Amino acid sequence: MSADKRIPVTEETRKELHELKEPGQTYDDLLQELARQRRRQDLEQRFRTLEETPRDELTSLSDG
Repeated sequence: MSADKRIPVTEETRKELHELKEPGQTYDDLLQELARQRRRQDLEQRFRTLEETPRDELTSLSDG
């Protein structure tokens, strides 16, 4: 169930997206890829933060 929507962007942003787009790739594909990359980066950052947290500041899952 897809619906075409317009997303207003500046000409500069449109040019940047165009440069990132691979031949044959749609803007929808590109934006989905960028969203996946962002979610992956956010998750990696959360894991890094967790790894850097001292163990005594973490709550054991068996505590309850």
